[in-house]
Amino acid sequence: MGQFETKLAELGVTLPEAPLPAANYVPYVQSGNLLHVSGQISKDGDTLITGKLGDDLDVAAGAAAAKVCAIALLAQVKAACGGDLDRLVRVVKLGGFVNSTPGFTEQPQVINGASDFLGEALGEAGKHARSAVSAASLPFGVAVEIDGVFEIK
Repeated sequence: MGQFETKLAELGVTLPEAPLPAANYVPYVQSGNLLHVSGQISKDGDTLITGKLGDDLDVAAGAAAAKVCAIALLAQVKAACGGDLDRLVRVVKLGGFVNSTPGFTEQPQVINGASDFLGEALGEAGKHARSAVSAASLPFGVAVEIDGVFEIK
């Protein structure tokens, strides 16, 4: 087990198998040393984490959903790296989408669930640029979707 997976284990996290795409796209594309990972939805195992922030979900629930997305992103990175997560150099950028009501303005706090987790799990390699935006709806009614760009070796 490599350094990143050892740290994940210390945090009580085991990466799942990389989720399969839900439509006509690939889960990731590598261009040079950059890995672009398709949006990962808030799905814990077989259970979709659905809801709308500002309506039936609070910020804490949204942040927990964002963490689940970050775990799925790392699962895709591991798959792209042939099972060796230690090929990850750093998280470059996250794009966070929050299913929220028009008046909800705490999208950054929701996406912090992913950012905080990646920082804790990956240390300096987890620091990244990002965006956090509102969406009127997301696929399957999920609460959060996050895509990412990663540098790998």
